[in-house]
Amino acid sequence: MEKVDFRAQQKDLYAPGSATFSVVDVPGFEFFAVEGRGDPNSSADYADAVAALYAVSYAAKFASKRVLERDYVVPPLEGLWTSPPASFVDRRKSDWSWTMLIRQPGWLTEEVRAQAVEVARSKQPAAAGALRFVELTEGTCVQILHVGSYDDEAPTIARLHDEFLPENGLVENGPHHEIYLSDPRKVEPRKLKTILRQPVRAA
Repeated sequence: MEKVDFRAQQKDLYAPGSATFSVVDVPGFEFFAVEGRGDPNSSADYADAVAALYAVSYAAKFASKRVLERDYVVPPLEGLWTSPPASFVDRRKSDWSWTMLIRQPGWLTEEVRAQAVEVARSKQPAAAGALRFVELTEGTCVQILHVGSYDDEAPTIARLHDEFLPENGLVENGPHHEIYLSDPRKVEPRKLKTILRQPVRAA
């Protein structure tokens, strides 16, 4: 059985360079998502949300393989951050509002998704009730790869909003988006790889 790897298939979306900003067109994708607010380093709600997302995503993967005979690599954790960009630059984490997501294959049936949610509820009852299935189409986006600690993202985010966007006649068209390519439990902070993505439109 072939195992689909979306990161390998769509390198333009998952493997940007780290030296300069790039402009990409992001099509519509489906996700399981959980919303919340607060410091991701200390919020129990954030930890519960991430645990529930992994529980439902792996349950969906195993159900897809068993029921639909289609296998895939579970995509990385992603986050939409809806607070003003200045709060990220200043690292005012208690002010942050977030929607954490994990992408799902478009071939999952409603039945498979429902089964996966039930599995997640049995394993992570604290947050599984907040799980939502959503579709997200971002369209034109500017992105860059950040290598290093999450707390070191601020200068790049500031450069994006204060220099690159105005110099190219662009404005924000959606929340700040991060894709976490590294597992912070296994990778030291200076080697973490994170895609910083910003939906944009013409000014």
